[in-house]
Amino acid sequence: MIGIIGAMDEEVAQIVEVMEISETYEKASMVFRMGTLDGKDVVIVRSGIGKVNAAVCTQILVDKFNVDYVINTGIAGSLRAEINIADVVLSDDVLHHDMDAAGFGYPLGQIPRMDVLSFQADKRLIELGKAACKKAAPKVGVHVGRVVSGDQFISDKAVKDRLIQNFDGFCTEMEGAAIAQTAYLNKVPFLILRAISDKADDSATMDYPTFEAMAIQNSVEILKELVAGI
Repeated sequence: MIGIIGAMDEEVAQIVEVMEISETYEKASMVFRMGTLDGKDVVIVRSGIGKVNAAVCTQILVDKFNVDYVINTGIAGSLRAEINIADVVLSDDVLHHDMDAAGFGYPLGQIPRMDVLSFQADKRLIELGKAACKKAAPKVGVHVGRVVSGDQFISDKAVKDRLIQNFDGFCTEMEGAAIAQTAYLNKVPFLILRAISDKADDSATMDYPTFEAMAIQNSVEILKELVAGI
């Protein structure tokens, strides 16, 4: 069973449209839709925005559905000049950019008393994701690198520059690290797949409405190919 998480209705609706839904289950104000996508057993859910929603959602996927994989699809802000709007970022690793226990001697981003700074995505899923991008969106730039997450929509260039300096991230969003951490704790392979909707700077609020739909469409087409390859 493949668990698919999107933060917003817009990120989930297009996938639901092409699924064969067999059953629904409600828990923690979330609707989990079970069925098949390209012949594969999947359960898809809108988690809601932010890391707490994302973590709760992922744990339910593990506990209730015993998922073999977790894939998070959605949109993100670019942290690199070469990563353009509508490009795709596949997570190599994921961390919390708003975790700060430096006063106890931990690096920025590391959760105290955890043995890792960041959470590594599954290598096989990364390769499948690259192949899916090449097939479903051959004209779109594909980048494999660090995804950084926090409960913050980044639309300030100074904040963006700080994230780049501190974490060397490829993109920033609001759920991936919580999904990755929960998957890590449960020993479930995961991948964060994000289409770029904005530049995470002073233009972000202007770019976002314009490019959101295009970015979501790219991520949906790629996700369908990715699931087919698993």
